[in-house]
Amino acid sequence: MNTSFLRTTFILTYLLLLSGSLQLSAQYSSIAQVDSAFIHKTYGAKADAIIKQALKDSSAHKRLQYICDTFGSRLSGSESLEKTIDWILNELKNDGFDNVHGENVNVPRWVRGKESCDLVEPRRTPLAMLGLGGSIATPPDGITAEVLVVHSFDELKKRASEARGKIVLYNVPFTSYRATVVYRADGASKAAEVGAVANLLRSVGPYSMRTPHTGGMRYADSITKIPSAAISSEDADMLDRMQQRGQKIVVKLAMEAKTMPDAVSRNVIAEIKGSEKPEEIVVLGGHIDSWDVGVGAMDDGGGCVATWRALKALKDAGFRPRRTVRLVMWTNEENGLRGGEGYAEQHGKEKHILALESDGGVFKPEGFGFEGTPEVFKAYKAVLTLLHPIAATKLSVGGGGADIGPLRKYSVPQMNISVEDAKYFWFHHTNADTPDKLNPLEINQCAAAMAVMVFVAADLP
Repeated sequence: MNTSFLRTTFILTYLLLLSGSLQLSAQYSSIAQVDSAFIHKTYGAKADAIIKQALKDSSAHKRLQYICDTFGSRLSGSESLEKTIDWILNELKNDGFDNVHGENVNVPRWVRGKESCDLVEPRRTPLAMLGLGGSIATPPDGITAEVLVVHSFDELKKRASEARGKIVLYNVPFTSYRATVVYRADGASKAAEVGAVANLLRSVGPYSMRTPHTGGMRYADSITKIPSAAISSEDADMLDRMQQRGQKIVVKLAMEAKTMPDAVSRNVIAEIKGSEKPEEIVVLGGHIDSWDVGVGAMDDGGGCVATWRALKALKDAGFRPRRTVRLVMWTNEENGLRGGEGYAEQHGKEKHILALESDGGVFKPEGFGFEGTPEVFKAYKAVLTLLHPIAATKLSVGGGGADIGPLRKYSVPQMNISVEDAKYFWFHHTNADTPDKLNPLEINQCAAAMAVMVFVAADLP
């Protein structure tokens, strides 16, 4: 081949690579130059207008009340979830958003059925209980057996010879959700491994008014499946005291739980299309499904209406950023994560600039958690100076959420809104998760914080 041609090709290739490198350097430099002075000069007035718009009425809380009161709980595969989605899609269209539609997702379907847990000895009384999501049923006549109370997996292992033929109760006080929820997830298989016939769990939460907490559990493939349920912390402590006194404890557990074939649900999508780079996306949202107890107001109806309110605040303020802002209400977070996985599979290769999730309650906002590069962290920290009016100015390292988690494999930066959540686990996954637990102003403040954050992220030049 002609050496002159090779030399020319090499020079052109080098120049193209150099040009790309310079462009990247310029972008990197511009990110590094995003400080609070630049942010306030460029976005200060717009942020004030967005916050004012987000705080102006209680329509978000009223929408949450309507969803919860009209459709009730929204477990995956239920008619109530799909009716909720139909209503939301219609309302989003009425709001005038772009690209409003549902995207089908196959979801698991677990049905609770009738259930009860009764103390038989040393006295007869009903115990407050909730079957755990994914549990199998008891035989039709229930399971009546003695109870062995343990306080850790290690204690269960040491007392394995006492567990055979009994119902194992884990009475493990709440320290943090992450530390305690492992007993909900793995307790049944650990108990079955030592010959237990059923598993009970002290409700995973720091506070109770005989309000047990449900949630997902899982079975190990190689171990016999046994029924699993949560009882209230008050009842767990009572049984513990009985055991300490040397009293014989007998309980009857009856559950009709069953797993049905998968059903079709939908992720909810709505957008404000970007004015210059519509193919680049900032996504935010919460999950629209809930457990089948309570009405899912905190978890996560509040996250859905707050992110919806954030998108509407941008639209009503008349701001269309350079990039697309996409609202997603994911389905099936609670017992399968199929919505988040389905979204990532369908949209993960699109150019996401940021993914933000609200799934920790919409109480008084304090700021955000962020997972990404130090340079972008610094830029978003400057953005938070715009949120002094609502005192949501903290940015911590480490953020994200269950539904946006699958986007990590596409290197999408992750963010979650941080709130004053001292009471979140009081009501989470219980019959007490109802709209009265949330404050209309705090919902709006969360919406305002998220609206400012996603607008600036979507508009930075």
